[in-house]
Amino acid sequence: MNWQILVENWREFLFGGGLLAGAVLVGILLHLLLSLIAGIVLRRSEERNQIVLPSVIRHARGPLRLGLPLLALVIVLPFVSLPDHLQNLLRHGISILTIVTVAWMVARSGSVLEDYLFEKYRLDAEDNLKARKIHTQTRYMKRVFAVIVAVIALALILMNFDRVRQLGTTILASAGIVGIVLGFASQRSIALLFAGFQVALTQPIRIDDVVIVENEWGRIEEITLTYVVVRIWDKRRLVVPISYFIEKPFQNWTRVSADLLGTVYLYCDYTVPVQSIRDELQGILEQSEDWDGEVCGIQVTDTSEHTMSVRALVSASDASRLWNLRCQVRERLIDFIRREFPESLPRFRAELGQQADTS
Repeated sequence: MNWQILVENWREFLFGGGLLAGAVLVGILLHLLLSLIAGIVLRRSEERNQIVLPSVIRHARGPLRLGLPLLALVIVLPFVSLPDHLQNLLRHGISILTIVTVAWMVARSGSVLEDYLFEKYRLDAEDNLKARKIHTQTRYMKRVFAVIVAVIALALILMNFDRVRQLGTTILASAGIVGIVLGFASQRSIALLFAGFQVALTQPIRIDDVVIVENEWGRIEEITLTYVVVRIWDKRRLVVPISYFIEKPFQNWTRVSADLLGTVYLYCDYTVPVQSIRDELQGILEQSEDWDGEVCGIQVTDTSEHTMSVRALVSASDASRLWNLRCQVRERLIDFIRREFPESLPRFRAELGQQADTS
């Protein structure tokens, strides 16, 4: 019967198929035309240092590549003569693809907001405390937002299938048992997810924070829904469950501000003139680009039977500068003592006496 209808109305079906194919082709050509225009607008916007418009253009290209042909199909569909089952199948497919396109566009809007905030609050600024807070919250919330959009889109797609809707009663009836099983099975995952929310809101760590984790010095490079990537100073990556930063102690050197104090210890003989070392340290720091001009001090902090411990206390605007400054101070103070007061280097003293003559 279907073949008989097809033979009798082949011209209408051929016209309808050609109209649909032409609509898709028009949508593709329209996307190409808009891409060319967007490229011109994008270059001009970047020259003017605009943020939002270039970001919208970049992130909208993907959804529009699918959305424009769909829009063309929706426009020509009423003028197409097809069998009812083909018409319903086509409408069904367009409905599903429309949900995918809208969800894709909504998820991309989170990326536009991310680009705007990342450009406004840059991590390469001198004082980037607020920027690190914004980056941490934005990246985490963007992932959560994308997951929520995907779940809603999947639910809407499933509602387009009658068989799924008919199974709703059965699914709801068994939801209690399934919920208990899934609860036990995903207890760890749910705990990680809630730990991620807690980290994003309370922010014990932020993107680009300097931390000491598992006795390793590094910076927070990435915060995901379940784990954190720490970039170690020697370019290794330490991957830590996000719950680690809720359950275990760790050091955050940039929690409130990036500036830090650092110490350099020297072990000298008791004859060393401490004031001369103090004056030399002041001169070293004044010549250094890493010193922030805040703290400069020399103190004798300990003594032993052979030496005394001289501590140099210095400050810098961040951990990297402080490390360089400490190394520089240590090298130059050692060279100063060796050059000016070589007799004050650590030494052992012994007293030799003459043995009594018993003859």
